[in-house]
Amino acid sequence: MRTAGCLLLVALLSASAARLRAQGSGGANSETEPRALIDVPTAGMLLGGMKAFQIDFFHSDGLNAGFSYGLTDRLMIGLSYGGTMMIGTRAPDWNEVPGFLVRVRVVEESEGFPALAIGFESQGADGYIDAMDRFTIKSPGFYLVLSKNYDASGYLGFHGGVNYSLEKDDNDKDVNLFGGVDKSIGSFMSIVGEYNLSWNDNSGDALGRGRGYLNAGVCVYPGAGIMLLFQFKDLLENQPHEGFANRTLRIEFTR
Repeated sequence: MRTAGCLLLVALLSASAARLRAQGSGGANSETEPRALIDVPTAGMLLGGMKAFQIDFFHSDGLNAGFSYGLTDRLMIGLSYGGTMMIGTRAPDWNEVPGFLVRVRVVEESEGFPALAIGFESQGADGYIDAMDRFTIKSPGFYLVLSKNYDASGYLGFHGGVNYSLEKDDNDKDVNLFGGVDKSIGSFMSIVGEYNLSWNDNSGDALGRGRGYLNAGVCVYPGAGIMLLFQFKDLLENQPHEGFANRTLRIEFTR
């Protein structure tokens, strides 16, 4: 399984890195919708035929690579894989299985109503914990999410939803709620914030302490189809850690 995982990660990197250019500049001039804020999904979609490739770098020398494709304007699929201890002399600790994503836009956004999407995503965040059979931040699992955007000196988006993760061996099987906001600043920057109530990670043998996960980030767009997302995660220290926040980085290419 782990050898197959290595080959899958190499395939993702090779297939996606070659000709990824994309939506023009970001910020207020972006032609694509945010499909996630930091860890929580939005109702955003890739247009039919569009591709996206992203790499998340996190603690413990962790890396996760993902590839998404818009089958139509209303149907998107994706595949991801990664692990920890990717840098150094120790053997990498690969995730047990790849992550899968499918999302369907059920209702298009209108002036009076938000976009509505349903989906499934098995990829969590910040490394897989073999002994607990879960990611450090649980995958969304099945979810329903609403997104509404406004013209406010650029774009201002509000997002919220409900999810049920399949990672429940910690005996916390609750349905969960999440929400967030993103705001463009000029043509080449935006800020994002999200709050994951983590009702499915606060009892039993769960890792959370009942505070939820408050995350924030700054997106910059240095070139066509390139996004850098500097993330500051778990600001409420729902999981014990040293320092101000769990600082991670996401690089994304779209075309």
